[in-house]
Amino acid sequence: MDHDNMHNMPPPSSSSMTNHTKPHMMMMHMTFFWGTNTEVLFSGWPGTSSGMYALCLIVIFLLAVIAEWLAHSRILRGGDATSRAAGIAQTAVYTLKTGLSYLVMLAVMSFNGGVFIVAIAGYAVGFLLFGSTAFKKPSHDQKATGPFPPSSGCVC
Repeated sequence: MDHDNMHNMPPPSSSSMTNHTKPHMMMMHMTFFWGTNTEVLFSGWPGTSSGMYALCLIVIFLLAVIAEWLAHSRILRGGDATSRAAGIAQTAVYTLKTGLSYLVMLAVMSFNGGVFIVAIAGYAVGFLLFGSTAFKKPSHDQKATGPFPPSSGCVC
């Protein structure tokens, strides 16, 4: 097959593209767009209602905040507990956090600008509340290392 002349071929017309699609099939966006008429996570959700779109944005925001809360929870950090039950609980929390993070990622893949902004805002608020030192009392370890977490050892 000769692939050298493919760049000279005209693009298919829009009428020939629509003849091969289902009549009620929604086109998936491959670039960011603004609007309330979108599908996020489930077919038909949130639909065309502005109220349902606002609910969708709230749900995505909360999913991101909860994912950050779980990422910085005491049970996930482990602590000194080395029992098998503690390991199982830690694994369950990690699995839940990862699942929520993937749901947020799939929502962002709707390419809706509002969904993208609330996902980033949710992760930022979640980190501010649960991961940053803004609302934490400094412990003896934090006083010794300063305001930044210990280095991972990367010299890059």
